[in-house]
Amino acid sequence: MDLTTQYLGMQMKNPLVPSASPLSHSIDTARRMEDAGAAAIIMYSLFEEAVTAEEETMVRFLHHQDSGFAEAGGFLPTHYDFSDGQERYLENLHALKDALDIPVIASLNGTTPGGWITHAEEMEKAGANALELNIYQVAADIGISGNEIEQRYIELLTQMKQQVTIPINMKLSPAFSSLANMVKQLETAGADGVSLFNRFYQPDINIDNLRLTSSLQTSTSAESLPAMRWIAILYGRTELSLGATGGVHTPEDAIKLLLAGADAVHLCSLLLEQGPRAIATILSGIETWMEEKEFEAIEEVRGRLSQINVADPSEFERVNYVHILDSFSLKPGGRG
Repeated sequence: MDLTTQYLGMQMKNPLVPSASPLSHSIDTARRMEDAGAAAIIMYSLFEEAVTAEEETMVRFLHHQDSGFAEAGGFLPTHYDFSDGQERYLENLHALKDALDIPVIASLNGTTPGGWITHAEEMEKAGANALELNIYQVAADIGISGNEIEQRYIELLTQMKQQVTIPINMKLSPAFSSLANMVKQLETAGADGVSLFNRFYQPDINIDNLRLTSSLQTSTSAESLPAMRWIAILYGRTELSLGATGGVHTPEDAIKLLLAGADAVHLCSLLLEQGPRAIATILSGIETWMEEKEFEAIEEVRGRLSQINVADPSEFERVNYVHILDSFSLKPGGRG
């Protein structure tokens, strides 16, 4: 059975890729994910603002200190005595490349074009096989239009492509007014792939102490459905690699995304909950299903139920909405 797939220009042994998470901090855990069947690994994100804040703190500590004794100045530490967040990230990237046989994709979560490009160049030099740009931006400024937000993505990608040669994957949110058009713009600007969708963690409100709270809420299988729909719509209409991320907890979840047209299926919450062994479970489930359906290769599965291949393409659009509403009925004893 041939499970190989092409993703971001790389030939991979299967479609399963652990997405950016704290698990990649550990070389041992990364090895376990590879042993369980991971075809590539996306490193945890380097947050530009965190690096900047750390550098500013270090500057205040090292360059604004006064011991009161001039002759003691030579004993004070210098910035060469400390490693910053970027250096630690690059060191971990080096270690992962040495320890693993599968591709290592670096992940960058930034805020300014200059910062993004500087960090990306260093990641390429450190040996990253590809780069994922995780653009986590909540458009909360009421004075900024949707078109301005889109142009920021395009300009950032355009500048990045002028500086690095490794494949660039854009991790997108589902909030664009015309997602398909945005993906096409990114393709024109030089992107190599898109991942759908970036999962925005939401603040909560504590009604007892009247304060905002935050906590990690892992995904559910239902959250994979928006990605399934849009990958099915995009399949055959773009040359970009299509990655599905968010909500994959069972072999069935992964199979649906492959049938829609995904080149790669990303795993995160499942691995945080169950550990690396869950990769083998998903992979085994895919293989068993393919045997039952007499598929010999992933390429026979991928896109089989995309919008361009189903009998009624409108099922992926408004018609599906109408059918679902019309199918609802109250349980016996329910009030009308």
